[in-house]
Amino acid sequence: MLSKLKTLALGAVAGLVIGGAASAAEYEWTFQASESAGEPQFILKQEWAKKVETMTNGRIKVDFLPTGAVVPHNQTLDAVGAGILQGKSDDPSYFAGKDPAFAMMGNLVGAWGDPLEFLEWMKYGGGEELYNELVHPYGVHLIGTLVTGVESFPSSKPIRTMDDLKGLKVRAPEGMVYEIFAKAGAAPVNLPGSEVYTGLEKRVIDAADYTVLATNHDMGLHKFAKYPAYPGFHSLPMLDFSINKEIWDNLPADLKVILETSVDLLAYDMALTLKQRDIKAAEQIRQDPSVEMIDMAPEERAKFRNIAKEEWKVWAEKSDLCGKVYNSATEFLTARGLM
Repeated sequence: MLSKLKTLALGAVAGLVIGGAASAAEYEWTFQASESAGEPQFILKQEWAKKVETMTNGRIKVDFLPTGAVVPHNQTLDAVGAGILQGKSDDPSYFAGKDPAFAMMGNLVGAWGDPLEFLEWMKYGGGEELYNELVHPYGVHLIGTLVTGVESFPSSKPIRTMDDLKGLKVRAPEGMVYEIFAKAGAAPVNLPGSEVYTGLEKRVIDAADYTVLATNHDMGLHKFAKYPAYPGFHSLPMLDFSINKEIWDNLPADLKVILETSVDLLAYDMALTLKQRDIKAAEQIRQDPSVEMIDMAPEERAKFRNIAKEEWKVWAEKSDLCGKVYNSATEFLTARGLM
């Protein structure tokens, strides 16, 4: 795989050199996203690329491509390190096979009740430094952190307290989220995302760890899962925004500042844009008397977080960086009275 990546990288570099003669840009990069073309997050990333070209007066030009455009979604880390891609923005959990800390960073299930909590930890609580400690050995550097928002929890049964999770058949992927729901008393079922709709329709599952309220609503899940959790309580996935480390190390200081500042702006733009989509979806749902959105009480959310913490402890033993993530996140949450 590595030799193949190097061969592709040489071809990519040659293409940049050939194309560079006819371009005014000092830097021409290809980034790959985790979303398909047309998804809100992908559109925002493409808008970011246009803004960076303007902010740098044309010195940087980024071609942002959708998932799978250059390499499969689970190969972007190696592709950026090898120079096939110059950057990426996707879910770190894809790379948990390299180090379980990727899963902890990508989605510390139960930890975050709001996107700003997570962004604060990443920016000011040591999260970004930990992530760079994780990816630097792969030749990758984190420019900044994005977040999609707290996922909803579509359910065909009302979940008002932790006791309501007892025996609930919950779709959950293997790994941390699966084990946390099991510890909470639910009966996790490992289904791919493509089977969530039919699983709820045919009552194979009662509820699903899936995605945000607006997307669930657009998919029609609330026809079968009439008790969605909103705001959600269990899952807030991270999206990194990373670049080849050698490229980063050799950039002039002014361009580094522009990139860091622009990604910080994108993080808030994405979180608030997706929040607005959820608010609009919630307004539509409230007009349907057959659907009840449930906002779990803070004390019940804290119970779930403390259940999740027990599984975090298990994962903290999986690698040195897992332990560092666990210590940093729990110290942050405890200091803010969230645990």
